[in-house]
Amino acid sequence: MAEPAQRPLELILARNFLSSISTPAMLVNAPGDVIFFNEAAGALLGSRFEETGSMPAQEWLQRFGPVDKSGEPIPIEDQPITKALRANRPGHAIHATRTGDGETRELEVSGFPIIGADGFQGAIVLFWPVTEQRR
Repeated sequence: MAEPAQRPLELILARNFLSSISTPAMLVNAPGDVIFFNEAAGALLGSRFEETGSMPAQEWLQRFGPVDKSGEPIPIEDQPITKALRANRPGHAIHATRTGDGETRELEVSGFPIIGADGFQGAIVLFWPVTEQRR
C-alpha cells in the first residue's frame, strides 16, 4: 500500500490560517481541487467541509460554480481568477455561485497564489456576498 503524498508545508500552514479567520475562504491545490474551506465559507455555501470533504475542481464547479447568467458553470480555464493564479498573480472577480440549497448568490472573490520553494502550490481564495453598494 502506497503512503499518501505529504502536502506541502505552505498548504498545511494556509489551512491552519483559514481555520482561524471569520472571512469565508477556501484552499485549493495546484491542480485546482478544493482541499479545504472554513466554517464561514460553509455557512455561506450551505455545506460544511466536514460533510463534503475535499472536492475535485470539476465537482466543485458543478456543485457551486461559479455560474454564468444562465446558471451554467463557467469552465475553470475561463475564470479570471484561475488565469491570474496560474500566472502566479492575485486576482479578483465578482460572479454568481450556487449554494447548497440551490440559491444563486453574487459574490466578490479574491485569490492569491501560494508559492513555495517548489513553485506554485495552490491558492487561498476569499469570498463574500456582494453588497447593494457594490452593485
